[in-house]
Amino acid sequence: MGGDSLESHGAVLPYPRTKGIILVLIAAIFWGVSGTVAQFLFHRQGFSTGWLVVVRLLISGSGLLFFAQTVGKQNIWSIWKNKQEIFQLVIFGIIGMLGVQYTYFAAIEHGNAATATVLQYLAPVMIACYLCFKSKALPTKQESIAIILALTGTFLLVTKGDIHSLAISVPGFIWGILSAFALAFYTLYPGGLLTKWGSLITVGWGMIIGGIGFSFIHPPWKFQGTWSFSSFMAVVFVVIFGTLIAFYCYMESMKYIRASEASLLACAEPLSAAFLAVAWLHVSFSPAEWFGSFAIIATIFILSTVKR
Repeated sequence: MGGDSLESHGAVLPYPRTKGIILVLIAAIFWGVSGTVAQFLFHRQGFSTGWLVVVRLLISGSGLLFFAQTVGKQNIWSIWKNKQEIFQLVIFGIIGMLGVQYTYFAAIEHGNAATATVLQYLAPVMIACYLCFKSKALPTKQESIAIILALTGTFLLVTKGDIHSLAISVPGFIWGILSAFALAFYTLYPGGLLTKWGSLITVGWGMIIGGIGFSFIHPPWKFQGTWSFSSFMAVVFVVIFGTLIAFYCYMESMKYIRASEASLLACAEPLSAAFLAVAWLHVSFSPAEWFGSFAIIATIFILSTVKR
């Protein structure tokens, strides 16, 4: 997900489900492929995480707000009239949006796209644990199974089943876990903003705020790496297809299918990232790592039955 999907709070319209399924699968595959393309930029073209994150946030955020203003006929400036909502939006932009984007790309830079994307999918388990703590209730049977699967999957993904060695670097693992925490915050925090202003405006401004804030640390004009036709097209894919079009397709799918269905279909993201990383970038993925990945992805299906 590269940290981009948020559930819609709107009603389901009576349109063919097939269109919604196709749209969300396009979004998920674009997200997964963009992670592998980012790995190509980091490992083979020498691009920096900071530069790609800033450019992705600023361009994609501007595009989403443009869609909201022109296609959605929404007033994108009204959200700035309430001081409390401004504070929430800034927190979401800096900690949520920037946090999930940077930690995910850093996990790719220090590891690989397949492992980074799967580790990020620990977020639903973290959300389930948080909701158990918040409601002061013990985990349900389904939640307990999901937690065990997540821990088992993470162990296999990180060690390949050998407790005496790590399959990925320590920084790659740490950034991957941080990206899951960031995605959990990113998913839970902006509920009120999403309900009132919708996803395009909330996420669009979140990207702009995160991009502007991070520009003070990594200015977009300070570039490092090797420009070529392939690297240029890779950047275009990550920013346009892997963010702007992917998110728009995901939100459009909500008109035809339920958010819970879209979340399950979005599991195509880590699978596409893993398969492409293995096929294109020749990332080594052992049977234990595949089993661990499927164990983590299975938690999404299990948690979708929990009504907390």
